[in-house]
Amino acid sequence: MDDGLKILTMKWGTLYSAQDVNRLAAQVARHLDRPHRFICFTDDPAGLDARVEPLPLPELGLPPGRGDTRWRKLALFRRDLGGPGAPLSGTALFLDLDLVVLGDLGPFLDHPGDVCIIRDDDLFRPKPLRRINPARDRFLHMVGNTSVFRFVIGSHPEVLDRYLADPGAAADRYEHEQQMVSDILDGQGAMTYWPRDWCVSFKNHCVGRGPASWLRDPACPPGARIVLFAGAPKMADVLAGRGGRWYRRIGNIDWLRRAWMAG
Repeated sequence: MDDGLKILTMKWGTLYSAQDVNRLAAQVARHLDRPHRFICFTDDPAGLDARVEPLPLPELGLPPGRGDTRWRKLALFRRDLGGPGAPLSGTALFLDLDLVVLGDLGPFLDHPGDVCIIRDDDLFRPKPLRRINPARDRFLHMVGNTSVFRFVIGSHPEVLDRYLADPGAAADRYEHEQQMVSDILDGQGAMTYWPRDWCVSFKNHCVGRGPASWLRDPACPPGARIVLFAGAPKMADVLAGRGGRWYRRIGNIDWLRRAWMAG
């Protein structure tokens, strides 16, 4: 049994390309000095580099004809992730494809906790109006963002089990999979958040707000290890110089492009 470190990502459809996977694998190799397997769960392995190990997308286990891509990442919590013939095991760090690695990933593996995750609120500016509904505010402040999370493979099959027990009820109660994942794990005391400066939002932490974006170029905050693209603009838009709003200028981002093309 291989219980070594796994770096996991997922690619399906046409939104992201094999080159996006290859670039992420190169960034990981540059910023992680520990032996690891870089695994991409995908429906199309064409064009992936030799350093990327392709595996079929894990099935949610829904009946034929019933599927919702908003919930696809719940399949990461399968007991037999990787396939019943050769299930994976050990520690895994999952990384979405729409992010850029800037610093050492080692601390993500050493940080104490069972399931470690981004606090979703840490990627956005404060929302004072949420306080009108304190219960909802508390719930949303608890929710983790599954763009970057660490877990032990097979250790929390109850997450997927709960969804499969009543997918309709899950869809009614939660807006997306990370709310359900967070609610279950938080209820068990199993969820820990990364330090807030490790994972930052390009739009909210690197770009000046409003007119300030016209006065200075985007900059990486001190201590940031990963830049994410929460909301709009998406990574492809930013790298093309598109800010998504007339008042948001994307200036010189050579530092970001160098990190994205690492390898």
